[in-house]
Amino acid sequence: MAGGLVGLLDDVAALAKLAAASIDDVGAAAGRASVKAAGVVVDDAAVTPAYVQGLAADRELPIIRRIALGSLRNKLLIILPAALLLSEIAPVVVEVILMFGGCFLAYEGAHKVIHALRHDDHDHDEPAVEAGPDAESTTVRGAIRTDFILSAEIMVIALKEVLDEPVLSRGVILAIVGVFITVVVYGVVALIVKMDDVGLRLAERPSPRSQRTGRLLVTGMPKLLTWLSVVGTAAMLWVGGHILLAGADELGWTAPYDLVHSLEGLVADVPAVGGVLSWLVNTAASAVVGFVVGSAIVLVVAHLPFGRRAAADGH
Repeated sequence: MAGGLVGLLDDVAALAKLAAASIDDVGAAAGRASVKAAGVVVDDAAVTPAYVQGLAADRELPIIRRIALGSLRNKLLIILPAALLLSEIAPVVVEVILMFGGCFLAYEGAHKVIHALRHDDHDHDEPAVEAGPDAESTTVRGAIRTDFILSAEIMVIALKEVLDEPVLSRGVILAIVGVFITVVVYGVVALIVKMDDVGLRLAERPSPRSQRTGRLLVTGMPKLLTWLSVVGTAAMLWVGGHILLAGADELGWTAPYDLVHSLEGLVADVPAVGGVLSWLVNTAASAVVGFVVGSAIVLVVAHLPFGRRAAADGH
């Protein structure tokens, strides 16, 4: 009996070790997938604060919470099951969808760059927000619709990184990525939108140091949003271009990515910094591809009937 008990405990210990190793693998895969989606995440964090501008301060966090819950529903109840189903029955379709997503990212990034170069004053991401329950509901619905596109791109990027995992692990990893990124994005958004309130409270204190800190926070939020927007735009061009290069390579059109690898080879042997220079070359080439493809899509869209109407309306 004692021997049987010891054997059972050994089996339990072995299963526990196996489970721990599996959890480590899932965590590592989720981390890699989250990093790959970083470009979309930064843009998501840059876009979302616009949806609460113009609202009373006490309504900002409740609206962010509603948008975050809608984002979780998008990721976990709609996108995750669809992504798992596609990855099981037609994995190549995941690559095609990912490339369409890369085109979307390139288009969005190039669109922002072109309008910045034209000094266009229209803010395409900021809805007309007014106080009141009806306006809040409209704002939340619009934000969740926009989030759906970004969330789909995040989840497909993550899925591409874990296609070789078993379907159960794939589902767990995507769920972790979805929850983690949602918490990070909307946690950062909440901090950003409340920064001015904290600054105002500090500015009202008698301490000169608190007043200086408060003024810095109040004046710093618009600069932070601008910086986030710039980084998000650059990240969209980089990620979108990289998706297109890598996707074309996997689908058989290897020439563009072969050229990039050749350019990397020119600097790879530079002592001490060869690896960094290779990464910079790859990143720059991806961003250029993203901008070229995105600009072409902007040009095509501008000549479509709905594109001309949007331009005439100032959207």
